[in-house]
Amino acid sequence: MNAEKLGTVSRWLLVLVLAWLPISEADDVKPREPGKQDTCPVCGMFVAPYPEWIAQVVFDDDSAVFFDGSKDMFKYLLDREKFAPDKRSLKIAASFVTSYYEGEVIPAENAHFVIGSNVYGPMGSELVPHRTREEAEEFLRDHKGSKVIAFDEVTAEILHTLNKKSQE
Repeated sequence: MNAEKLGTVSRWLLVLVLAWLPISEADDVKPREPGKQDTCPVCGMFVAPYPEWIAQVVFDDDSAVFFDGSKDMFKYLLDREKFAPDKRSLKIAASFVTSYYEGEVIPAENAHFVIGSNVYGPMGSELVPHRTREEAEEFLRDHKGSKVIAFDEVTAEILHTLNKKSQE
Protein backbone atom coordinates (compact mmCIF):
# COMPACT_ATOMS: atom_id res chain seq x y z
CA MET A 1 0.00 0.00 0.00
CA ASN A 2 1.51 3.36 -0.96
CA ALA A 3 1.98 6.13 1.58
CA GLU A 4 -0.94 8.23 0.29
CA LYS A 5 -3.41 5.35 0.57
CA LEU A 6 -2.00 4.43 4.00
CA GLY A 7 -2.52 8.03 5.17
CA THR A 8 -6.10 8.04 3.90
CA VAL A 9 -6.86 4.70 5.56
CA SER A 10 -5.31 5.94 8.83
CA ARG A 11 -7.41 9.11 8.78
CA TRP A 12 -10.59 7.08 8.26
CA LEU A 13 -9.66 4.73 11.08
CA LEU A 14 -9.11 7.68 13.39
CA VAL A 15 -12.47 9.15 12.32
CA LEU A 16 -14.09 5.83 13.25
CA VAL A 17 -12.34 5.86 16.63
CA LEU A 18 -13.56 9.42 17.22
CA ALA A 19 -17.08 8.38 16.26
CA TRP A 20 -16.99 5.91 19.16
CA LEU A 21 -16.24 8.66 21.65
CA PRO A 22 -19.51 9.48 23.40
CA ILE A 23 -19.10 13.25 23.52
CA SER A 24 -21.64 13.86 26.29
CA GLU A 25 -19.99 11.28 28.54
CA ALA A 26 -16.41 12.28 27.69
CA ASP A 27 -16.83 15.48 29.74
CA ASP A 28 -17.68 13.35 32.77
CA VAL A 29 -14.72 11.02 32.39
CA LYS A 30 -11.73 11.97 34.50
CA PRO A 31 -8.12 11.03 33.79
CA ARG A 32 -6.58 8.29 35.89
CA GLU A 33 -3.26 7.95 37.65
CA PRO A 34 -1.17 5.01 36.49
CA GLY A 35 0.10 2.59 39.07
CA LYS A 36 3.77 1.70 39.43
CA GLN A 37 3.19 -1.57 37.57
CA ASP A 38 1.20 -0.16 34.62
CA THR A 39 2.95 -0.76 31.33
CA CYS A 40 2.39 0.62 27.86
CA PRO A 41 0.50 -1.97 25.78
CA VAL A 42 2.45 -0.91 22.67
CA CYS A 43 6.09 -1.00 23.83
CA GLY A 44 5.90 -2.67 27.25
CA MET A 45 7.67 0.11 29.18
CA PHE A 46 6.55 1.11 32.66
CA VAL A 47 4.74 4.45 32.34
CA ALA A 48 4.90 5.87 35.90
CA PRO A 49 8.59 6.92 35.58
CA TYR A 50 7.59 9.32 32.78
CA PRO A 51 4.76 11.47 34.22
CA GLU A 52 5.52 14.33 31.82
CA TRP A 53 4.72 12.06 28.83
CA ILE A 54 1.83 9.89 30.05
CA ALA A 55 -1.13 9.44 27.73
CA GLN A 56 -4.19 7.31 28.42
CA VAL A 57 -7.35 5.86 26.99
CA VAL A 58 -10.37 5.29 29.23
CA PHE A 59 -13.05 2.83 28.14
CA ASP A 60 -16.78 2.82 28.81
CA ASP A 61 -16.35 -0.02 31.33
CA ASP A 62 -14.17 2.38 33.39
CA SER A 63 -10.94 0.51 32.59
CA ALA A 64 -7.94 2.47 31.34
CA VAL A 65 -4.69 1.85 29.51
CA PHE A 66 -1.63 4.04 29.85
CA PHE A 67 1.13 4.94 27.42
CA ASP A 68 4.61 6.37 27.80
CA GLY A 69 3.83 8.98 25.15
CA SER A 70 1.28 10.23 22.67
CA LYS A 71 2.95 8.38 19.82
CA ASP A 72 2.23 4.98 21.37
CA MET A 73 -1.32 6.04 22.25
CA PHE A 74 -1.97 6.80 18.58
CA LYS A 75 -0.40 3.51 17.49
CA TYR A 76 -2.86 1.82 19.84
CA LEU A 77 -5.84 3.83 18.63
CA LEU A 78 -5.03 3.16 14.99
CA ASP A 79 -4.59 -0.60 15.54
CA ARG A 80 -6.69 -1.75 18.51
CA GLU A 81 -7.07 -5.15 16.83
CA LYS A 82 -3.33 -5.71 17.27
CA PHE A 83 -2.76 -4.10 20.66
CA ALA A 84 -6.08 -4.77 22.44
CA PRO A 85 -8.10 -7.56 20.86
CA ASP A 86 -9.77 -8.19 24.22
CA LYS A 87 -11.01 -4.56 24.35
CA ARG A 88 -12.16 -4.18 20.76
CA SER A 89 -15.84 -4.38 21.75
CA LEU A 90 -15.47 -1.57 24.29
CA LYS A 91 -16.17 2.02 23.38
CA ILE A 92 -13.61 4.66 24.16
CA ALA A 93 -15.01 7.09 26.71
CA ALA A 94 -12.07 9.52 26.61
CA SER A 95 -8.39 9.86 25.82
CA PHE A 96 -5.90 12.14 27.54
CA VAL A 97 -2.35 13.41 27.02
CA THR A 98 0.01 15.42 29.21
CA SER A 99 0.64 18.96 27.98
CA TYR A 100 4.33 19.69 27.60
CA TYR A 101 4.63 23.13 29.22
CA GLU A 102 2.14 22.77 32.09
CA GLY A 103 2.41 19.05 32.71
CA GLU A 104 -1.37 18.90 33.09
CA VAL A 105 -3.53 16.11 31.72
CA ILE A 106 -5.79 17.37 28.93
CA PRO A 107 -8.27 15.75 26.52
CA ALA A 108 -6.27 14.37 23.60
CA GLU A 109 -8.91 15.50 21.07
CA ASN A 110 -8.26 19.14 22.07
CA ALA A 111 -4.46 18.96 22.03
CA HIS A 112 -2.14 20.39 19.39
CA PHE A 113 0.82 18.13 18.64
CA VAL A 114 4.26 19.19 17.41
CA ILE A 115 6.15 16.71 15.27
CA GLY A 116 9.80 16.68 14.27
CA SER A 117 11.19 18.62 17.24
CA ASN A 118 14.51 18.19 19.03
CA VAL A 119 12.68 17.13 22.22
CA TYR A 120 12.52 13.38 22.70
CA GLY A 121 10.19 11.28 24.82
CA PRO A 122 10.92 7.89 26.40
CA MET A 123 10.57 6.20 22.99
CA GLY A 124 12.49 8.80 20.97
CA SER A 125 10.81 11.18 18.51
CA GLU A 126 7.41 12.06 19.84
CA LEU A 127 4.16 13.87 19.17
CA VAL A 128 4.59 16.63 21.75
CA PRO A 129 1.16 17.74 23.07
CA HIS A 130 0.13 21.30 23.93
CA ARG A 131 -3.06 22.88 25.29
CA THR A 132 -3.26 25.63 22.68
CA ARG A 133 -2.15 26.21 19.12
CA GLU A 134 -0.18 29.25 20.32
CA GLU A 135 1.82 27.13 22.79
CA ALA A 136 2.44 24.55 20.07
CA GLU A 137 3.66 27.25 17.65
CA GLU A 138 6.01 28.64 20.32
CA PHE A 139 7.35 25.15 21.03
CA LEU A 140 7.75 24.53 17.27
CA ARG A 141 9.95 27.64 16.95
CA ASP A 142 11.94 27.00 20.15
CA HIS A 143 12.57 23.31 19.48
CA LYS A 144 12.97 23.17 15.71
CA GLY A 145 9.72 21.31 15.11
CA SER A 146 8.48 20.65 11.61
CA LYS A 147 4.70 20.94 11.99
CA VAL A 148 1.76 21.40 14.36
CA ILE A 149 -1.08 18.91 13.86
CA ALA A 150 -4.45 18.24 15.47
CA PHE A 151 -5.65 14.95 16.94
CA ASP A 152 -7.54 13.96 13.80
CA GLU A 153 -4.53 14.66 11.58
CA VAL A 154 -2.34 11.96 13.12
CA THR A 155 -1.80 9.13 10.64
CA ALA A 156 0.08 5.84 10.57
CA GLU A 157 2.46 7.48 8.09
CA ILE A 158 3.34 10.24 10.60
CA LEU A 159 3.91 7.63 13.32
CA HIS A 160 6.10 5.59 10.95
CA THR A 161 8.17 8.70 10.16
CA LEU A 162 8.62 9.41 13.89
CA ASN A 163 9.73 5.82 14.48
CA LYS A 164 12.28 6.06 11.67
CA LYS A 165 13.63 9.33 13.13
CA SER A 166 13.92 7.66 16.56
CA GLN A 167 16.08 4.91 15.06
CA GLU A 168 18.55 7.33 13.40
